[in-house]
Amino acid sequence: MDKRLRHLSALRYFEAAARFQSYSKAADELCVSQAAVSQTIRRLEHDLGCKLFVRRGRNMALTAKGETLLSHVSLGFEHIILALNKIQNEPLEGLLKVSAPPSFASRWLLPRLWKFSLDHPGIPIRIITTCESLDIQHGEIDVAIWQGEQFEKTDGIEQEVLLEEAIYPYCSPELAKAEQFTEPSQMLDCWLIHFDSCSIQWNNWFKQAGVTIDKQAVQWMEVGTFDMAMSAVIAGHGACLASDCITADFIERGLLVKPFDLPLSPGIRFHLCTATESARRERVQTFTQWLKKEVAENTSQVPLPEQA
Repeated sequence: MDKRLRHLSALRYFEAAARFQSYSKAADELCVSQAAVSQTIRRLEHDLGCKLFVRRGRNMALTAKGETLLSHVSLGFEHIILALNKIQNEPLEGLLKVSAPPSFASRWLLPRLWKFSLDHPGIPIRIITTCESLDIQHGEIDVAIWQGEQFEKTDGIEQEVLLEEAIYPYCSPELAKAEQFTEPSQMLDCWLIHFDSCSIQWNNWFKQAGVTIDKQAVQWMEVGTFDMAMSAVIAGHGACLASDCITADFIERGLLVKPFDLPLSPGIRFHLCTATESARRERVQTFTQWLKKEVAENTSQVPLPEQA
């Protein structure tokens, strides 16, 4: 057997550091000190007789030889994990880690999660809120709910559309009463709450409604998330674009109204992503089946409230 296989442990440090481009983040994942990662990689470079990393600002960038090594090491680790998953599956009960966009998690998923916990008390759910793409195969996430376009197809990752909804304008009942909306162009007289989303743009909604806008004359307020936008709207500061699943309980409680039944379509799309060969696939399947059933039972159109 090749004596270089004695470096297998060091290659774990190398792979993590290369994936994060950071010794400190690799140390966090491996539950060791940053110094341990640095020393291990330095010894590996010495034994292999080549430089694997160079520092660029705060990041540790791979050299050309480091890139070559990483491509083969990553593939090798994937094959090892695949083999382990095939012979060793975790039981149904146990922790399941689910990632979701912050607004979807807080407005849709968390208010319903108690139902799953009642049916499956042995499967505690840890929710991780993020808008960034996640490495499901190499990370610790079991189920990822992703907002936006589909990921580039990757072997070992299953993707399907979980939920797709049109986008509508929403405002407070007080604003709707004051403005007496009858024409979409009246929305230009309000503060328009905007957040960074390529699929949810006021410009697109006005275009579909047949309204020409002068960006210089419109009053804008930029925020970071759905939650911030809706908080501003509920407080009476204008109107925002959102979907029915995010706003349903606000509508029911009389905090928001939909002034126009003019959808922006295509609107917002959520994908469900899981690893095909996860060791926790029985647990993953139990949760995703419940999730899809809950979406089917609770996705409906919110009717237009009566104008005062």
